[in-house]
Amino acid sequence: NISSPIRSGSRSSKTFKPKKNIPEGSHQYELLKHAEATLGSGNLRMAVMLPEGEDLNEWVAVNTVDFFNQINMLYGTITDFCTEESCPVMSAGPKYEYHWADGTNIKKPIKCSAPKYIDYLMTWVQDQLDDETLFPSKIGVPFPKNFMSVAKTILKRLFRVYAHIYHQHFDPVIQLQEEAHLNTSFKHFIFFVQEFNLIDRRELAPLQELIEKLTSKDR
Repeated sequence: NISSPIRSGSRSSKTFKPKKNIPEGSHQYELLKHAEATLGSGNLRMAVMLPEGEDLNEWVAVNTVDFFNQINMLYGTITDFCTEESCPVMSAGPKYEYHWADGTNIKKPIKCSAPKYIDYLMTWVQDQLDDETLFPSKIGVPFPKNFMSVAKTILKRLFRVYAHIYHQHFDPVIQLQEEAHLNTSFKHFIFFVQEFNLIDRRELAPLQELIEKLTSKDR
């Protein structure tokens, strides 16, 4: 229920939404483990590449779930700072403001506070990830024809949460000593979307300088 506050009182539960689990023993779980192992090597460019012989849709699906969980956790650490008062609009710096529409429940974009927008956004993503017709978890169930366009929309929207955190809440991130974690997560995200051309450059504009800085060291 969107109106009820999702945040729990304790700081220890760091996720904003329930974590999306990939079933253990499944092929997608193996892919996730592969991704984690390559990430451990520290080479993010290598880590995002499609493993040999794997299905691109499945690789994008597994990583999309993983990014949802990461962003969920990162945003969860700063929800106390992202309030109706501090963030009456969903923005990424003075030049970029986002209005929410999901095309089904809310067709005409509405202006809302950042916490409300992010709640809508994460609930919407969660619904997509839980939809077996879009994100099949069973072996042999094919991905739908429109899977890539769905994944692109999800990633485009998840990017906005990173952009909001970087522009509006970077001070608390530093205070909480989450900066390295945020940068690594975002860098992984950017390498991934660049590798498979999943987000339009225009959409990335709010963090263009940061993207150049984070990616220039790895050319």
